[in-house]
Amino acid sequence: MPSTPQGQPETPQPAPKPNPKPAAKPAVKEQVIQFHSSKRIHPKRAIGKFANLRVLMIVATQLFFYGMPWIMWHGRQAVLFNIEERHFYLFSMVLEPADMLYLAGLMIVSAFGLFWWTTIAGRLWCGYSCPQTVYTEIMLWIDHLVEGDRNKRLKLDKEPWHFHKIRIKALKYLIIFIVAAWTGITFAGWFVPIRQFVPAIFAGTAGSVALGTAAFYGFVTWLFGHILREKVCLHMCPYARFQSAMFDHDTLVISYDAERGEPRGARKKTASKEDTQLGDCINCTMCVQVCPTGIDIRDGLQYQCIGCAACIDACDEIMDKMGYPRGLIRYTTEAVLKHEYTDADVKKRLLRPKVVGYGVVLLVAVIGLCVGLATRATVQIDVIKDRGVMVRENKEGLLENSYNLSISNASEQTQIIQASVSGLDDIRLTGLPENGISIKGGDIITIPVQVATQPEYAEKGSHPIQFTFKYRVAGQPENEARVLQEKSIFIGE
Repeated sequence: MPSTPQGQPETPQPAPKPNPKPAAKPAVKEQVIQFHSSKRIHPKRAIGKFANLRVLMIVATQLFFYGMPWIMWHGRQAVLFNIEERHFYLFSMVLEPADMLYLAGLMIVSAFGLFWWTTIAGRLWCGYSCPQTVYTEIMLWIDHLVEGDRNKRLKLDKEPWHFHKIRIKALKYLIIFIVAAWTGITFAGWFVPIRQFVPAIFAGTAGSVALGTAAFYGFVTWLFGHILREKVCLHMCPYARFQSAMFDHDTLVISYDAERGEPRGARKKTASKEDTQLGDCINCTMCVQVCPTGIDIRDGLQYQCIGCAACIDACDEIMDKMGYPRGLIRYTTEAVLKHEYTDADVKKRLLRPKVVGYGVVLLVAVIGLCVGLATRATVQIDVIKDRGVMVRENKEGLLENSYNLSISNASEQTQIIQASVSGLDDIRLTGLPENGISIKGGDIITIPVQVATQPEYAEKGSHPIQFTFKYRVAGQPENEARVLQEKSIFIGE
């Protein structure tokens, strides 16, 4: 132990006190934003082969939608879903409410067709044929026609209200109103005869139900196509949410080739990639500016992508200007980007279990629907027992039961129907004309008839009987008649 000069031991010094801890900063609560408000998206107009294809599809679908109700067939509207009169006309085919089974078959075919197509080619339906995409694109055409391209529209929105801005906005909304109103009228024209409905609107004599249907659909066209636009795809469409269940690494989708494009960066047109050490992406953001849903495809596949290929057209145009090969953004698969095979190897994409499975189910559903429609009876007859009077004795002393024959003619021609009954000895059918029943095409009629027999042949209780109907087109010989049989019961005393 060290000592002092006098030899005394050194007094130990107390250890220095540690500095006090700094005051803790108050905890900052993390804010989680559940909803992000977004500004209105003004996509730039894309020019290229996919934009032309999209225009072609829009024109084709709208020619069908607007034009089909005006086509006549045998003196009536060729396609008419007349709910009020319970007749659905499809050219020469007349469907009745009893044929709703075929509507269910059509929905099954549509569903599996969508599943099959999505597994192969992703959301091409959304990008080229979906009504929401079609009417959004039409509204964007109107914006571009009246207000100009993206930069002019952005500038106009920032300007204060003045006469020039009011005039432009008023003209745009006038055109939008005309498009939405005519769309609503056309939609109603699929359910009421449009050649009578349109003049009735201007004459003020149109039915309230048809007029309300036209007004509602026109309002929805304006709301979804002009006001909500991409928000329908982002927040309301269920297909965007469950499509991932049908996607796999062989599904054709729009993809950014990051291996080729990164690292991205601006450069002069004359600069070589070896000198800049950059990828093909010059970070011009044109792919973002043309996107109708406002996403950046370079961030990878996103559920908001509708597969419209506007980013492909925009990127190909930039690649042409830079002298780079096209396809930095293109339709391809995840497997191709991972070099498992090339874009030209179509068999790898098509001959896989999911595609084959959906395809087989779709084919079976289509065949079943076609066979059912081809073999359906053009005349449908229901025998309905009159429950008001179960059995009675007529003037001739016979036991008599009453029935109602509900007959529908699901064809264009007048049908002649003759009926008979069997099942009991000495059984008679009365109440029908001797020459048979004549029913016009598309009509539904109900005819009361009576069946009678001797009391000794019909003991107390129910007895099975059978109605046999022979029907033929008016003017055809009787030997060409088709036979329809319906079972019923006879109540004895």
